[in-house]
Amino acid sequence: MREALASWHMGHVFYAYRSNPWHGRVLSQEAMASWLDLTQAQLSRIESGKPPQDLGKLMRWAHSLKIPADLLWFKLPEIERATVTAVVTARPEELAPKSQEALAGGLLPVVVNGRTVLVPVDPETIAASGLGSLVGSSANPSAQATERDSMSPFNRREFLTNGVAAIALPGLGLDELQHIASALDDAHRYLDGPVIDYFRRVLDKAKRDDGALGPKKTLPVMLGLLGAIESQARDVKPGVRRELLAVGADGAEFAGWLYRDIQKPQAAVFWYDRAMEWAQEADNAAMQGYVLLKKSQMAYDERDALRMLTLAQAAGHDRWQLPARVRAEVTQQEALGRAMLGDPLDAVRGQLAHAETLLTNASDDEPDALGAYFTGPTRVLRDAITLTEAGKPGLAADLFSDVLNAGTLSRRDTGFFNARRAAALALSGEPDEAAKVGKASAAVAQEVKSERTVRVLGEVLQTLDRWRSRPAVREFRETLTA
Repeated sequence: MREALASWHMGHVFYAYRSNPWHGRVLSQEAMASWLDLTQAQLSRIESGKPPQDLGKLMRWAHSLKIPADLLWFKLPEIERATVTAVVTARPEELAPKSQEALAGGLLPVVVNGRTVLVPVDPETIAASGLGSLVGSSANPSAQATERDSMSPFNRREFLTNGVAAIALPGLGLDELQHIASALDDAHRYLDGPVIDYFRRVLDKAKRDDGALGPKKTLPVMLGLLGAIESQARDVKPGVRRELLAVGADGAEFAGWLYRDIQKPQAAVFWYDRAMEWAQEADNAAMQGYVLLKKSQMAYDERDALRMLTLAQAAGHDRWQLPARVRAEVTQQEALGRAMLGDPLDAVRGQLAHAETLLTNASDDEPDALGAYFTGPTRVLRDAITLTEAGKPGLAADLFSDVLNAGTLSRRDTGFFNARRAAALALSGEPDEAAKVGKASAAVAQEVKSERTVRVLGEVLQTLDRWRSRPAVREFRETLTA
């Protein structure tokens, strides 16, 4: 591995890693490519071609393989000597060329599986996070100096590298920062409710940001948070550990969803399994049932109708004590499974009606409660998917239009459900409208990097193949291909 790293060729590093004897076997290119967010063909070209030069990609791959920073040839001394906050607030002309290149994919230190790594985050995420406010306005140097002096009880860089997601730091006061820093330094003594609440706020903000920023901009924050939770949970008292893992289970389930959205099923399964394990240790029955629901929804992504149905039925067991909103979603998911397996339409509609009744009788939970996102409009959109599977695409297209025209969904969800709407229109024999809606959905999918939406649009294009000579369909195909 050292010889490969000394070659300054990441492809040689990949090959050395795959063929290292400690694996017990040579790892296939397919297996390793899935870890690196690559296809097998891309990995093959990297191993045999010219050395990649894109610094952001090199940093991401080094992070995925957990390569020690002192062995990397693209180490950034300016960033390592300064705090992340100083780098983010520095003017571009003050930075050395390599640092400017790194800022194009800004670096945040996080802990993943116990190892501190620099995770690349693009400038839009940094800007959206308000990270620059950590040291005050660059137009007021004296204010920056005052804040740095008041932070003297602990080193800001050490605090960041302990794994706390820096995206959430601007919302904290100095007293809270000092308290959290003490907790990270001596978790057994200091890690308590306020710190757990802080982790919860980081998670809640990531969930809110996902719809606008997309999964690839949200994942670095989540991996940093989950790494911090896993690291700190080793050194706390039993009661605190259970509280910490309850937050971790929620975060791991969300990470599973993010990996589903970028079509990385192996990573999604890993985080769903971790969510289940942590929920069991935290004695959180509702989260265990909720993870079964999410696994059922992932089975729908894979078109595995029978597994989808049985997982939904398992999620509906009384032992999980699910909130009413989640029970409504589970009931609807079972209806979708039955529709895919060809059950009579009346039986499917009966279950959809039962889900509507459960949702109507649900209390108004806290905004971040389990299943709080499952509202009336969400139920209607899911009903439309079920009716499409039940052979009623025309009715489904109307339901999709009713909700989407209201303009209440996030950007990412608008793109995804427009893809589902396009599928229903195509199945209804409306190729021009399907192509128009599909083209708009493709633009959103590209913006938020939703591979799940792209997959649905690919299915739409297949349905439209018999109309491939129509101008609207040709234009949609060209947009999706691009």
